[in-house]
Amino acid sequence: MNLEIARNLKAVRQRITETCIRCGRDPGAVRLVCVSKTMRAETVLPAIQAGADLFGENYIQEARDKCAALAQYPVFWHFIGHLQTNKAKYAVKLFDLIHTVDSLRLAVELDREARKIGKVQKILIQVNMGKEASKSGIDAESADTLIRSLAAFPNISVRGMMVIPPFFDEPERVRPYFRGLRELRDSLNQPGISGICLDELSMGMTGDFEAAIEEGATLVRIGTAIFGERQ
Repeated sequence: MNLEIARNLKAVRQRITETCIRCGRDPGAVRLVCVSKTMRAETVLPAIQAGADLFGENYIQEARDKCAALAQYPVFWHFIGHLQTNKAKYAVKLFDLIHTVDSLRLAVELDREARKIGKVQKILIQVNMGKEASKSGIDAESADTLIRSLAAFPNISVRGMMVIPPFFDEPERVRPYFRGLRELRDSLNQPGISGICLDELSMGMTGDFEAAIEEGATLVRIGTAIFGERQ
C-alpha cells in the first residue's frame, strides 16, 4: 500500500504538470489537496513520506484525531466539507483554509472564534453553480453581497471561491461549471476591498481535475486517484 500510494501521488502530480503545460499555465500555480477523509492516519502517512504536504478533510472529529496523530509532520490541513456553525471553534484551530463558507451566519462564527485565538482565518466562498438543492453553497447571484459583507470582518480573509459541480461521468459536461465559477470570480475580483483577494479557485476532483485546471483551478481536491476507493 505504501508504494502504491507513492506511485499514485507521483502519477497525479505528473498529470497536473502535463495539463498545466498543455494549457499554458505554470504548474506551480496549481496546488494538490490530497483528500484524506475517511482514511486512517497510517494510510495518510505514506503520502506525507512521498512529499505530499496539503490534505483535505470533511469531518471535524475525524480531522482532530488525524491532525493529532500526524502533528509531528509539517503539513497543512484544509477543510472541504459542510461546516456547521457549532463546529466553527474547532475548525479555526485545525485548518489553514476553509473551502466551504456559504453564509453570513457561518462567517460570523468563524470570525468570532478566530478572534479568540488571535488568528485571521483564511476562507473560500462555496458557490452552488448547479443550483442543486442537495448541495451547500451560496447562489452565484448572492456571492457579491456576501463577499462584500465579509470585508468588514477583521479575523476572516477571503482568498477565493470553491465549487462542487453536479456529478457527470464525462469531464466535458462538468467544464461549464468550472468556467462559470472562474468567470464569476473574475467579475468580482476588484481591487480595493480590504481583506478580499479572490486568487484561489478550488475546483476539480479525481474524475475531472484536468478540465478544472484548464478552466483556472488553483486548488484541485483529489482523493480516490491517490488513496484508492473509500470503503
